[in-house]
Amino acid sequence: MSSPAVLAGQAALASIDLSNYDPEQSRLMDERCILVDEQDNAIGAMDKKTCHLMENINKGLLHRAFSAFVFRPSDGKLLLQQRATEKITFPDMWTNTCCSHPLDDFEEEKEERDQLGVRVAASRKLEHELGIPRSQTPVDQFQYLTRIHYLAPSNGMWGEHEVDYILFITADVTVTPNENEIRDHKYVSKAELQSMFEDPANSFTPWFKLIARDFLFQWWDELMTRKNAQGLVEAKRLAGVADGSRVIKM
Repeated sequence: MSSPAVLAGQAALASIDLSNYDPEQSRLMDERCILVDEQDNAIGAMDKKTCHLMENINKGLLHRAFSAFVFRPSDGKLLLQQRATEKITFPDMWTNTCCSHPLDDFEEEKEERDQLGVRVAASRKLEHELGIPRSQTPVDQFQYLTRIHYLAPSNGMWGEHEVDYILFITADVTVTPNENEIRDHKYVSKAELQSMFEDPANSFTPWFKLIARDFLFQWWDELMTRKNAQGLVEAKRLAGVADGSRVIKM
């Protein structure tokens, strides 16, 4: 992993001008991500801008993230979002319900026991991006499945390099979109999502494509077959379906 001297050099790159980007999205780039090594051990913190510059990613800078998937209990449909045009990385792409980062800025989001930090962050960002009240996404109702380590360029300057925690939750949610974060959203069945993937008019975030390719559809099948006594899908019934003890490099 990068030495302190290299990290100091990377920090200097945070001065890159964001004035041509959306002001709110630029402001959010000051949030501090949790830096990790390839085994997901926390080793420090760095602003989001520095973490997402390909120049730094190519030197090995790696941070912690989550991908949250919200399913509707009655029919098991998955809530998708299309990222806003204003987003600095991966604008206008369809993706899972919410993808973001636990932050070093909040003590509770650094808590690693039982993935508590990423669960808290997921509830916070579901509210920020989709307007879903936190009361509808209780932290203890997220089912952690596994972690993936992936690297994906966005364009020439920006990209992602993350250890990404995959979280499922089944909940009836009220969506009030933050239009600075998402431009569209919809619920889809497994078959409908597969059709979306086959349509060249749609573009998708790289992490969502990776998760769908290797994990999502088989876990979705399990979700649909493990309904509770009331005939509802329930994410907590997926406990043990995946090996969450290791980081899977994609």
